Amino acid sequence: MADVNIPKGGAFLLEPGKLEACFTPEDMSDEHRMILQTTKDFVVNEIHPLTDKIEDKDEATAKSVLAQAGELGLLGTDVPEEFGGMGLDKMTTCVITDAMGMAGSFAVSFGAHTGIGTLPIVYFGSQAQKEKYLPDLASGQKFAAYGLTEAGAGSDAVGGCRTKAVLSPDGKHWIINGEKMFITNGGWADTIIVFAKIDGVDFSAFIVERGFPGVSSGAEEKKMGIKGSSTTTIILEDAQVPVENLLYERGKGHIIALNVLNIGRYKLGAAAVGGAKGAVKMATSFAKGRVQFGQSIAEFGAIQEKLARMATQCYIGESAIYRTVGLIDAALHGADHSAPDYGDKASAAIRQYAIECAIDKVLGSEVLDFVVDENVQVHGGYGYCAEYPAERCYRDARINRIFEGTNEVNRLLIPGEIMKRAMSGKLPLMAAGQKLLGEIMDYSPLSVELPDEPLALQTHMVEMCKKAVIFVAGVAVQKLMQKLAKEQEVLMRLADMIIQVFAMESGLLRAKKAVASLGAAKAQIYIDMVEAYVDEMIPMIDMWAKQALAYVEDGDTLRTQLVGIRKLLKYTPLNQIALNKRIAAKVIDKGGYPLDI
Repeated sequence: MADVNIPKGGAFLLEPGKLEACFTPEDMSDEHRMILQTTKDFVVNEIHPLTDKIEDKDEATAKSVLAQAGELGLLGTDVPEEFGGMGLDKMTTCVITDAMGMAGSFAVSFGAHTGIGTLPIVYFGSQAQKEKYLPDLASGQKFAAYGLTEAGAGSDAVGGCRTKAVLSPDGKHWIINGEKMFITNGGWADTIIVFAKIDGVDFSAFIVERGFPGVSSGAEEKKMGIKGSSTTTIILEDAQVPVENLLYERGKGHIIALNVLNIGRYKLGAAAVGGAKGAVKMATSFAKGRVQFGQSIAEFGAIQEKLARMATQCYIGESAIYRTVGLIDAALHGADHSAPDYGDKASAAIRQYAIECAIDKVLGSEVLDFVVDENVQVHGGYGYCAEYPAERCYRDARINRIFEGTNEVNRLLIPGEIMKRAMSGKLPLMAAGQKLLGEIMDYSPLSVELPDEPLALQTHMVEMCKKAVIFVAGVAVQKLMQKLAKEQEVLMRLADMIIQVFAMESGLLRAKKAVASLGAAKAQIYIDMVEAYVDEMIPMIDMWAKQALAYVEDGDTLRTQLVGIRKLLKYTPLNQIALNKRIAAKVIDKGGYPLDI
């Protein structure tokens, strides 16, 4: 992908997706596949046998397993080699995170350590800070956490921050007072990235060690799920933090926080989809072994349809996430991990795809929620009993729609960021909207002739859905102007449309690549899943578009706009039942997600 003209963030709305610019799981290198398999083996052989101990909050076990991960190099893929890491691409981190998604609570401890706990130092630390902290974090000799959230500041973490830092009279320490809550690894992390306002004004970040005077942890939270991960408050009472432990620059804490959140979002999406694939395997295994009325329940159409939809959701989520990470890696191609400006380059590349990262977070977490819910249903009463892992997976999954910014906040971010880029001229959305409004009434879906090739209809419908987004966004902007930012219900519907456009196109491009390399016959499972997903989403996009338009307009104007939407989204449903039967057959034959690598 290095030689390809890489699309900018959000550009997928305005131009057809390019096969050569879409990384898929099938494009992984031999090294990626080897690391993926190593991680899967580690999860199955080292973590799963210790699940009960980890779930009982056995701190020594969790730390020991995390240290083992360090010995394998799984903690240091993002850390430059000169600081004890491996300095590998983001795709390597993605495949590890994907596989770790099946590790239950341990995946949360792992993700907090390798991501939000370590990356702020990788990207924003000084040379001295990197030399001091990164080798131990990469090897698993020490463990990390991230302290941003406060009781009075959830989604408004920057504006609502009450933790305060002042310089000591001798100028040697920052004296920090405040309390951070819901801190993953909070009970035993050695280093915590803590955000505070210097003199109550300048939002900044600090590297805080547990052993510093005035630093302590509160009691472990009693949680619905992810019980095996440590979640506590971090209490800072006149905590003495050396002045050299200010991270990056005074007053620049928001840059660290926002960039790390973008990384955390796509990584959470990857872990969620990895967990979902594990749940498909679990459901399939149970369905094949559970006998009712003289046959396995996997032979019943109602169960088969569930398995098919679960697998299809995994395929779409996986396709979107790997596409995003491929774009980030392409933007970072040639960057030197050891260069002083690597952090700035990496942050800029990830920030470029903030829209896609938010999409991955929402999509991945909701794919997981759908799949674990259906997994419990396939298990029936057994799925509700703690003796079966389906129950734990169901509880564990729920937090992911809250982590890394709630899904509501991320949904507002998606159209908000697109509008911001449009207003600044970075995305030619306004020009596209004006052109579309001028053409739409002359457009006739009956005049469209599709090529005789696989997925031609789905390709056309994805492009029509993009036009529907542009149309609805244009009407909303024209009608509401500056008030649109406060009309969250409209923005949420726009976000859902945008999310599904990216999701559908990601699955479509992946399927097209499979057809090109394997031929249509061997790529039939890809084709079937794309056709089934697009068939299911078109009515949803149609509904969201009409609901948004009905809010901003009425009377003859609304009726005219609805005519435009009907033209764009005119669609004859496919045989969804037959598609799901074919997908389910592949799932049952494979014993789980049919495209697992």
